[in-house]
Amino acid sequence: MIGLLRRLRARLPASEQRTFVLGGRELPYELRRSARRTLGMRLDASGLRVSVPLAASVADAERFVAQHREWLLKRLEERDQALAAQSFSAVDGARFPLFGDDCVLRIGAASARSRWAVEGASEVLYVGARDPAGAMVRAVRKRALPHYASLVAEHCRRLGVAVPPVRLTSARTRWGSCSARSGIRLHWRLLHLPHELIDYVVAHEVAHLVEMNHSPRFWNLVGTLHPGWQASRRQLHARARTLPIIQPGAGFAPLAED
Repeated sequence: MIGLLRRLRARLPASEQRTFVLGGRELPYELRRSARRTLGMRLDASGLRVSVPLAASVADAERFVAQHREWLLKRLEERDQALAAQSFSAVDGARFPLFGDDCVLRIGAASARSRWAVEGASEVLYVGARDPAGAMVRAVRKRALPHYASLVAEHCRRLGVAVPPVRLTSARTRWGSCSARSGIRLHWRLLHLPHELIDYVVAHEVAHLVEMNHSPRFWNLVGTLHPGWQASRRQLHARARTLPIIQPGAGFAPLAED
């Protein structure tokens, strides 16, 4: 059996791009082969991936997809709606979420510097006309880091642990990460979310300074720092599908905490 798997592994590509017709729609997918025992598939903003055992054929993979036709068509519709909701044009007067509330984008002269202001009940971000989308990202990132660092410091104080370095990330699949070596990294796009959801992600990563796992002890620590984390986690996963994509190519799959 081991010899057969080795021969299969040597003969077949570990990954290949294919197309499958589902409900009259051409659906590109990535076929992945490995020494797994079961078939599985995953759909996210990057596309559809179908994972199969080494001995499985393309026909086996596509039969598996067809068997889950209703589930997949529903998820495709949800994904398309989410991507449509995420589309964003950096034009004067456009609105984007900041701490869960609407922020207004104002575009001035090409040489204008970015600045934040409060006008009436809304925050306003003024940027130059040369690269408004890039200026938006830079302004949000610059504002995000000190905000995150302050939350990390407060949660570390509550746990009685040393405050680690805090940096920003643009990861495609995680809101944050924690490492004993490099400290805590938090996604700059968290700043679009309400304060309580940002706090949950920060609490999650700070708890990893004590428990580098997702054991019951870890979740107890998260609950100490952020009571009601279960509701925040559900809201976080739902909100991730609606956040704006400010720059083309900057989208990602709905993110996990770590």
